[in-house]
Amino acid sequence: MRADAFLTAAEALPFAELADLTGGRGLVVVAPHPDDESLGCGGLIAQACAGGVPMRLIVVSDGVGSHPNSPSYPPERLRALREEETLGAARALGLAPQHVGFLRLPDRFVPASGPAAESAAGAIAAAARACGAGAVFVTWAHDPHCDHQASAALAVLAGRRLGDVRLFAYPVWGWSLPHDTEVGAGPAGIRLDISGQLGAKAAAVAAHRSQTTGLIDDDPQGFRLEPAMLERFARPFEIYLEMGT
Repeated sequence: MRADAFLTAAEALPFAELADLTGGRGLVVVAPHPDDESLGCGGLIAQACAGGVPMRLIVVSDGVGSHPNSPSYPPERLRALREEETLGAARALGLAPQHVGFLRLPDRFVPASGPAAESAAGAIAAAARACGAGAVFVTWAHDPHCDHQASAALAVLAGRRLGDVRLFAYPVWGWSLPHDTEVGAGPAGIRLDISGQLGAKAAAVAAHRSQTTGLIDDDPQGFRLEPAMLERFARPFEIYLEMGT
């Protein structure tokens, strides 16, 4: 199926409850970069935390690729900033800092296989066991970003270690795919109603100031989320696609 038809169909998936995704158990959100968790899963995280659902957030990369040429924010300082922003976003969603883990793999070079990937998959699996997860959520394997694709592969590796845990994908950059890109069979999955969590999600996205404002203004190639992108993730639902293993 072409990407445009696939994503249109995904926007019409049936609604379901959070417990339908997790089987009434805990959950893990895997974010390739600091901010993906807020964009793709902010409503889900807020809903889980408000409902007392055990959960963990795992951020895969160190995030320093967003402003690689900033004199004022060299890599170590930028990594610290982006982790601080993530913890602020987590607080806005109701998630305690001790339930957020940072793997600090290299931004733009997250491995999909090999020893480092196996170690990362082990960390994701450990987080799932720690919260009794029934589901793991990760970026869509067709997102046109290498780290998003690698993170999906890591979740699959973790899922194989866990056995009975379901895997779901959330598109972030998939919306920017050329319309005629082939992405396989039509979507299966659900939409989650997050109309009651829109305020918390907006606060979480805003906590990522390095990605949404001119906070870092000395890198001409620096990344900034465009208004159209932010608007897409301000809708009253989130999409979760069933993944194979």
